[in-house]
Amino acid sequence: MRPFRSLGNKIALLFFAITAAAFAVIYFTVVTQPESNLEERRLHDLEVVAGTTKRALEELLLGDTPQPMVNRRVRGVAEATDSRVTLFSWEEKPVGPQGDLRNLRFYSLTDSREQQLFPRNDALLRRALRTRRPQSGFDTFLGQEVGLVAQPLLLGGEPQRVALYSRDFEEVETTIAFIRGRVLLATLPALLIALAGGYLVARRLARRVRRVEAAAAEVARGRFKDPLPVDSEDELGQLTRTFNEMQEQLRQVDVARKEFIATASHELRTPIFLLGGFVELLQDEDLDEETRREFLDTMSGQVARLQKLSVDLLDLSRLDAGSLEVESEPVDLSELARTVVGEFLPAIAEHGTELTVDLPEEGPPARCDRERVAQIMRILLDNALRHTPEGTDVTVRADRINGAAALTVADTGPGLAGQARSKAFDRFYTGDAARGAGLGLAIARELAERMEGRIVLASRPGRTSFTLELPTDGSD
Repeated sequence: MRPFRSLGNKIALLFFAITAAAFAVIYFTVVTQPESNLEERRLHDLEVVAGTTKRALEELLLGDTPQPMVNRRVRGVAEATDSRVTLFSWEEKPVGPQGDLRNLRFYSLTDSREQQLFPRNDALLRRALRTRRPQSGFDTFLGQEVGLVAQPLLLGGEPQRVALYSRDFEEVETTIAFIRGRVLLATLPALLIALAGGYLVARRLARRVRRVEAAAAEVARGRFKDPLPVDSEDELGQLTRTFNEMQEQLRQVDVARKEFIATASHELRTPIFLLGGFVELLQDEDLDEETRREFLDTMSGQVARLQKLSVDLLDLSRLDAGSLEVESEPVDLSELARTVVGEFLPAIAEHGTELTVDLPEEGPPARCDRERVAQIMRILLDNALRHTPEGTDVTVRADRINGAAALTVADTGPGLAGQARSKAFDRFYTGDAARGAGLGLAIARELAERMEGRIVLASRPGRTSFTLELPTDGSD
């Protein structure tokens, strides 16, 4: 078997691919996106704290505040806000339109770190002056991205200074780099664990599948095995259980087939052997007329026996092939039952049976195939006479049962035992192989089902009944 056609390898690779995809999603959602989210969050926090410290810086605008006090106040605000604070003022350029913010030149009054280099963004400062509201944005300072918040300081409602709060994102980048490294570090062992775990799980699953496959191959060769162990309740466990049930059914069919072949051979051999013997006897010219007539009657019975067996086999094959056509028309079951009972009067008299016919003048109208219902009734009457002792009473009745048209053939024989009752409609099953091939009831049941009906068996010692239930004619 090619490596990539193996179920085990496919499942292992699937585990590997799923784990790799999961870590890819984690990387792009937990590492890439949060970096910008964290920066925006820190910038928003800076904007909030800038608003809370605005009053402390506006107090510097009252009176002539000494520069050392201004420096201390700015450094205190920077420490309180965990940021760098630069205090800006402005002057108008000597050239250009007066009163135009674009003509302003900003210069630093003080910086919390007391360094000559400090972040600045004149466009952000002008926007803060124009709106008189804090403005935020991102910029680059000394090659590093920083967040800026320009907070206008007002006196009498007019802006007098602008405080520029700045905060770098080195901590964010460090955190993201740490998370990225941890995710990447965890990816390799996770992939290896997924590959190994998937391979072990896949091997176990593949071993169970191969076990079913090997057993199926044995069954295909006609060698039935003991039931496979069902060691789980998952889909493979259900598959194994279904395979065991299928194997048991195939075993029963195989046994039934062999029994049927033996029965059919016996059924065919006996009349053929007898016919051959009678033919030789009839060739004797010294036979008297009475003996000759007796031989001919016996031969006629054997021919009828062969004819019935061949018809049963033909009907069974046509049912299996689906080529048996079934008509649907209104049928008076009482009238049909009287006709079929008339055919059996000689056999009933020979059997010494007391026949009770309980048929209303106008029987329940059923929608069915007349010829197939007659065939079913012949099978039921033949069984009642064939499989009961001589003198057994037989009843034929037509009525309605639960809204269905029903035709019942009952006898007062010994009844059917539990196993015989459960297998009565199975093909090739017969409780007494010497009295038939076990095809009649199987054919009767399938014919009834083709007509959307059913045959119900009820049996106890002293009474056995077969009831054919058929859909009623809608015109009634």
